[in-house]
Amino acid sequence: MSAARTMMSQNVAKDRIVTKFPQAFHPDATPYQKMNFHPKVKAACTDNKTGRVGLKICKAVLVGDVSVGKTSLVNRFCHDVFDRDYKATIGVDFEVEKFSLLNVPFTLQIWDTAGQERFKCIAASYYRGANVTIVVFDMSDESSLANVARWMDDAAGNSSDPIKFVVGTKKDLVSPAAFESIEQNAVEIANSLGAEFWAVSSKTGENVKEFFFRAVALTFEAAILREIDTSSDGPTKQIGNDLIKVDNENVFERRSKKNPLGKCCDM
Repeated sequence: MSAARTMMSQNVAKDRIVTKFPQAFHPDATPYQKMNFHPKVKAACTDNKTGRVGLKICKAVLVGDVSVGKTSLVNRFCHDVFDRDYKATIGVDFEVEKFSLLNVPFTLQIWDTAGQERFKCIAASYYRGANVTIVVFDMSDESSLANVARWMDDAAGNSSDPIKFVVGTKKDLVSPAAFESIEQNAVEIANSLGAEFWAVSSKTGENVKEFFFRAVALTFEAAILREIDTSSDGPTKQIGNDLIKVDNENVFERRSKKNPLGKCCDM
């Protein structure tokens, strides 16, 4: 391992280290039929051909109706907290998580967008360039599931072939019978959208870490394979020089993460 990779790996929390390929929530509810990291990906990481540390960035965008639990999902994963006092997101919120996958540093940017219609014109500008599109709905409010397709079309349509997820939150609020019914409907919708379905509970933490690990691993593998394919026909180069394209206009410091409302929307 290079000195740079060693230093970055030491900066990654122990609960953000991925050594095995995370599995799907349900084998029949995913278009991504992978059980392990591709041999080429393992070889590239082992041979230290994954380029410069700072360029390995994945952009994930969360969208969905208001009050479905997008912010609670992010807070549970990033800060391991659950706040009962709900505060609506204004515009866009922003978090950064650092990982180590197969001993390679990797950064996840999480863009938590507002579900209120009046903020849609602000949030939509941040969909562009997303590597992962996550549409969230409330499993205790089936009406929110009906809007999943529209959200997916709005968000994924602004990116180039993102990895797509449909995530049902508030699993702890539904009975086993109700869960079975809404899960069946959600799986059908996710399959029709070419997305992977997950059911989580931000209150208890059930499946939250597993979901985000899955999203990061799928994105990491896709990016590495893309770089391998790009470099295979030309001169040998370090994999990772163009690993993930990030829209620099959308990257700002943590202290400025609250997007100003501007004049495009009325309060």
